Amino acid sequence: MSDEKPVFDGSDPEYRYRQVADHIAGRIERGELRPATRLPGERDLATEYGVALGTARRAIRDLRERQLVITLPAKGTYIRAPKKDDGATG
Repeated sequence: MSDEKPVFDGSDPEYRYRQVADHIAGRIERGELRPATRLPGERDLATEYGVALGTARRAIRDLRERQLVITLPAKGTYIRAPKKDDGATG
């Protein structure tokens, strides 16, 4: 995904999956990962971030819950396009 590898501080109270998800979310916000970009598979993410496979899976689930990515069965996980504000009020 990137040559930039985050360093995870073991003393950080934040869960590792959250650190991975926050790092990817930051890359999305900065425009480094654009809509429709396919993320690496879970195993590749686990290797890239130096975390367990389950941690990578939980990070992807967290990103789905934030509506930043969408996972298409047998196709992969992709960056979602930002939702457009239609200007409607409450």
